Amino acid sequence: MVLIGLGLGPGDPELLTLKAIRILDESDKVFVPGKLALELVLPYTDAEILDFPMTHDKSILERTIDHNAEVVAAEAVHKLVAFGLIGDPNFFSTFIRLKNRIHEKYPDIIIETVPGISSITAFASRIDVSIDRSFVVSDGSQVGSKIVLKARTPKKIRDGLIEEGYIDFIFAEKLFTEDERVTDEIPNKGDYFSILYASKKE
Repeated sequence: MVLIGLGLGPGDPELLTLKAIRILDESDKVFVPGKLALELVLPYTDAEILDFPMTHDKSILERTIDHNAEVVAAEAVHKLVAFGLIGDPNFFSTFIRLKNRIHEKYPDIIIETVPGISSITAFASRIDVSIDRSFVVSDGSQVGSKIVLKARTPKKIRDGLIEEGYIDFIFAEKLFTEDERVTDEIPNKGDYFSILYASKKE
């Protein structure tokens, strides 16, 4: 009863992670949102394309998400299922809406995400730009969250963000290591390899 949102990278087959390849091999069923993602997974497994129309019509979007959530959940109830997509599953992705709908209707299904190389990092390498100061990533919508890297004084940083209207905070330190720590109890001090995530109300 597990659904994995699987990042496939920016499109280059050589930029799939080793973990992504392993999950593709181990999954009982793989879904993808289009032909580009399908081409990336076919060397490792078969996959089924789900249709996600590019439209701003909310009624069509809602019907599509409902239908695809039913299709994916029917498999994930009894199997290990992967949903592979270009980029990273937690940044501006189709998987976010799909995950939220499945979580609402099928709360017993465990939903995880495995990061891929996102467009945010891929573009910087491709156009050879070096970013060593703070920057903003936007899709044109209102800013609703902020990520602070190298959060060595997380509680002090949080207090400043509260004044900016942020209300929910998560502190993460040494991610994907044996010493990983993720908590909403914000400490006074953080490691060099730490991140503070802040969000506003929807």
